[in-house]
Amino acid sequence: MREELKNNLNIHFQIIYKDILDQNEILKLINKVLDLFENKDQGITEPNWSQKDIFLISYGDSIVETSDNKLKALSKFLNKYCKKHFNNIHILPFFPYSSDDGFSITDYEIVRPDLGNWQDMKSLSKDFRVMSDIVINHASIKSKYFKNFIENKEDTQNFFIKLKNVQEGYESVVRPRSSDLFKEYAINDETFYLWCTFSHDQVDFNFKNPKVLFFFIKLIHLYLKNGIRVFRLDAIAFLWKEYGTNCLNLPQTHEVVKLIRTLLNAYSKNTLLITETNLPNLENLSYFGENDEANAIYNFALPPLLLWTLVMGDSTAIRKWSMGMPPAKDNTSYFNFIASHDGIGLRPTEGILTDKERDTLVDIMTDFGGQTTKRKKADNTESVYEINISLLDALKGTFFGTDHMQLERFICCHSMMLGIEGIPAIYIHSLVGSTNDYKQVEKTNNKRSINRRSWKHEEIDKLLSDNESINYQIYSELSKLIDIRKDQPAFHPNATQFTFNLGKNFFGFWRQSHDKRQSIFCISNVTNVFQYLDLSELNLISSNEWWDLISNEIIIDIKSTITLKAYQTMWITNY
Repeated sequence: MREELKNNLNIHFQIIYKDILDQNEILKLINKVLDLFENKDQGITEPNWSQKDIFLISYGDSIVETSDNKLKALSKFLNKYCKKHFNNIHILPFFPYSSDDGFSITDYEIVRPDLGNWQDMKSLSKDFRVMSDIVINHASIKSKYFKNFIENKEDTQNFFIKLKNVQEGYESVVRPRSSDLFKEYAINDETFYLWCTFSHDQVDFNFKNPKVLFFFIKLIHLYLKNGIRVFRLDAIAFLWKEYGTNCLNLPQTHEVVKLIRTLLNAYSKNTLLITETNLPNLENLSYFGENDEANAIYNFALPPLLLWTLVMGDSTAIRKWSMGMPPAKDNTSYFNFIASHDGIGLRPTEGILTDKERDTLVDIMTDFGGQTTKRKKADNTESVYEINISLLDALKGTFFGTDHMQLERFICCHSMMLGIEGIPAIYIHSLVGSTNDYKQVEKTNNKRSINRRSWKHEEIDKLLSDNESINYQIYSELSKLIDIRKDQPAFHPNATQFTFNLGKNFFGFWRQSHDKRQSIFCISNVTNVFQYLDLSELNLISSNEWWDLISNEIIIDIKSTITLKAYQTMWITNY
């Protein structure tokens, strides 16, 4: 087993460091890695996922009681409201940071003191499979690593990218932000240019230095020892820089993903690697590799397409996209979500929605109180990169304006996501019905903070105990859908999926379990008025009994025409 791992590492390092390291240097690097990964959880053999797997996404301080040990307050909330519905949790960056709500890290090796410590993370991992971010592209300019780099300390020499001349050769670099790519910085009375893909507080690592890659390998091992089993590679697509290219999705970047997958597989069968690449659809799909890169990829096209479908009352775009999506192969899955700590990205809709349609969506969301983050394109113009808005506010109306059907639209949106092929993830602020937090935006001067509220435990507990509150209604409806989903083999992340063309008023698809015993026909009325559905379009088998899992109503006549209320979803099953 050790010899197999050694051979695989050699292949990875040969590709990553071709023309940078000689064979002796590669062998030294391999032996250092092997010394870390010689102790493995070989006893764990359960499969990576099933229909019972649901992720909850949360910051460590999304629910607080006091200023200290916020992870204990979160755990208290999780035990009461989430443990019976979710078995996986993504705790967003829980490390000390200087900006970007955790994604500009100053110290990767400790838990933020106000949140708790590594023992709190270990305790959480006893109840959930825990996902941690690996913020792999950059660190804070205020980090101890950058300080050591400036001081030219041996372990961090050439840790970050600094250049003397940036006049030519960088025009085609793809940007996710509108700030300048480079930041002038004085080092020992000399002016250098620091590479800053995301912000001038976030300086990009130099992965051409093997010490940087080994630093992250050590971090992964540290996190594994402290109970983390799922890893989200943040902003991974930008990792490797090559002069004269767009510095996006380069071969070395993909090989680093393969290397991390190899290490996680060697450590434990119960690990997952997930890539976060907010890019056009085909580029995002490339991170499956040949079944040797990510176990799961963020399904970034899903949030804007579901949003577009429901505010326009037209399923045409999402239907065409769904029909063209390849099924994930064994040992890979889509990671489905509608809302997260980030905004609703628009780049994944390129080639799916037109520029005019994207502009229309932006206008609607702005009317609903949303804000926008822009990026700088190669021609030096700016375009909207993402919409910053809470999902509940995003669904407060349609193209025609706000209305009284916000809750129905919100639940419909989740019912479609929970049925689609892949592993579903629900943001804690969707689960509890949070709305736009303008005070937090003003406090942080970060538009993404609009959907990153920190609830007082007593306040949200009171709202979730009041059956008249929209928070209670949302939590109850989503919990019901989750619990139904977990019992259906046809909702296995890799179960067969086929998309129907039922016209623009419906979005419908068929799921079938691996053993072919269960079929579920997921049909949603995406409009704000009732619609008639001819069941003969679904080809329900006459020898089976059929009923709707959500309403528990039996289908008497499989050739009849039925009525779906505005935004109603049916999960019609035979099992």
